[in-house]
Amino acid sequence: MNGKLIIFSAPSGAGKTTIVKHLLQSGLPLEFSISACSRKPRTGEINGRDYYFLSEEEFRQKIQNNEFIEWEEVYAGNYYGTLRSEIERIWAKGKHVLFDIDVKGGVNLKKLFPDKTLSIFVEPPSVEELERRLIGRSTDDAETIRKRVDKAVYELGFADQFDVVIVNDILTEAQEKAIKIVSDFIVQ
Repeated sequence: MNGKLIIFSAPSGAGKTTIVKHLLQSGLPLEFSISACSRKPRTGEINGRDYYFLSEEEFRQKIQNNEFIEWEEVYAGNYYGTLRSEIERIWAKGKHVLFDIDVKGGVNLKKLFPDKTLSIFVEPPSVEELERRLIGRSTDDAETIRKRVDKAVYELGFADQFDVVIVNDILTEAQEKAIKIVSDFIVQ
């Protein structure tokens, strides 16, 4: 199969994961790319479903073995990346690969497969709304939210490096727009 790659990137709290989950339930021939990471699993996370959890040493060894298509040290000592074998696994099933990936990873992946990749940046309506969403999650303390907002401001500067920007102001409209854009891309 001539599989394609569909990348979704956004600052934390913009709604990208919700949109990606909606796409996976849409009936389109997509499968989610499971990222590898070097952090410990959070409560409820399962290896091989949520992430491929590797030790920092295992992650670095796979980097040396050129087993990653892209990788990034997102936070000090916490590596995230896409294993080459993950893309091959999904393409072998006759599906297109769907990514929920950080902004730098999205830009790097697009550069590697420019003709096979659609990159979509999900943008919040404003930084203030993004902060309200993060507070509303009730999952992070004030200091963590401040760091996420600061990082979001930085990440918003990458939006022009993506093929499409979807402003997630009204979730249902953003979801329908995503389905239309992805459908059009995979039938090309």
